[in-house]
Amino acid sequence: MGKLRILVLDDEPIVGKRLRPALAKAGHEVDVVATGAEALAAIDERRYDIVVTDIRMEGVDGLDVLRHVRARSPRTLVIMITGFATVDVARDALTTGAFDFIAKPFKLDDLRAAILRAAATLEQDAPPER
Repeated sequence: MGKLRILVLDDEPIVGKRLRPALAKAGHEVDVVATGAEALAAIDERRYDIVVTDIRMEGVDGLDVLRHVRARSPRTLVIMITGFATVDVARDALTTGAFDFIAKPFKLDDLRAAILRAAATLEQDAPPER
């Protein structure tokens, strides 16, 4: 698996502070934002392989971000995280096109495993090298 470009969106700054070094240590390029509006701007500016987003946030929420990613960059995979894990929320996220869904509190290994699955999917779907 090569280096991935990952965007992490969570309105709790501690989440980004924990995830950035852990993912960077694994060799990935990581951007962290704290609002949905910042995430939309980042997605418009750069192409990400994976977006990790909280679902429930003020203003632009995770489902809005997911829809924006699907419209702008269909190859980008979105992993949703939430402290309000209900079957309805998970179903909404997955039917809207989320790749995976993780309930808070989660272990770093849970997220790493989801990112590894996403990376394998991206490699599988990549156009063949010429």
